[in-house]
Amino acid sequence: MRYVQLRAFHYVAISGGFSRAAAELFLTQPAISDQVRKLESEYDILLFNRERKQVTLTPAGENLLQITRRMFDAENQALELLSESRALRAGVLRIVADAAHHILHILHAFREKYPGVMVTIRSGNTETVVENLLNYEADIGVLGDLNPSREFDIIRLDATPITAFTARDNPLARRDALSFAELATLPLVGREVGSKTRRRLEESAARDGVQLNFMIEAEGREAVREIVASGLGVGFVSEAEFGLDPRLVKIPIRGEPVLMEEALICLSERSQAKTIRAFLDLARTLAPREAPQPSRRRAGT
Repeated sequence: MRYVQLRAFHYVAISGGFSRAAAELFLTQPAISDQVRKLESEYDILLFNRERKQVTLTPAGENLLQITRRMFDAENQALELLSESRALRAGVLRIVADAAHHILHILHAFREKYPGVMVTIRSGNTETVVENLLNYEADIGVLGDLNPSREFDIIRLDATPITAFTARDNPLARRDALSFAELATLPLVGREVGSKTRRRLEESAARDGVQLNFMIEAEGREAVREIVASGLGVGFVSEAEFGLDPRLVKIPIRGEPVLMEEALICLSERSQAKTIRAFLDLARTLAPREAPQPSRRRAGT
């Protein structure tokens, strides 16, 4: 087994094709194809399905990709260690967040201290955040679920109640508050399955003996906001994420507050990478004093 063969396989797998992998590695497509073919031939294994110019991983390829993700991530960490003085001058930090505004104060501090580091931010729900971290497609996650399925380092950020909201011209906008029983009779607009906000609402309503029925399901917070603003129903969001939108009005939910806790997480095995550690150190410094200290959670806890 040769390093160049594993590298060729890895880049074909993560980029989705031989030509894209060749471009990433500044090689020709025949060279990449030849390295992958030799790897498959030497071990008598099929790593890719090649059908109608589309390339997909076989089960064996999926298993090997999990190993090469760790392998090349370790290589990147070694490069960071060897070029420590350069890592925080020209690195990249990849963040995936269910709501980026929870870390804006940390981003400001990070950019002031490390202006050479490029920060990329993608949005996603709780499931997407965890999946991206496990697949080494992101370095840091921001989410509202503090019990992930694998060991992570966790820094708690804040906890705010979930509120209902509707369009300003909706008659409901004049209500002081709504109970779960009342909400169950209204047209509700909810996030997609996998959203922590939706799950927390449904769990809290169930404890009151109420089942919430979402008439419209939308992917992403902004999609829900636009649908509600058009007058199509009642949506939900944590108060910290409501923002300033003159088209919308908050309506508190009666009873015990349904809290959304937000946290920064990263894989414990990657927490010492230079850029990740620098961001986490700033987050610990800026975290609310009353917040618990960072902890580690394991599956089943």
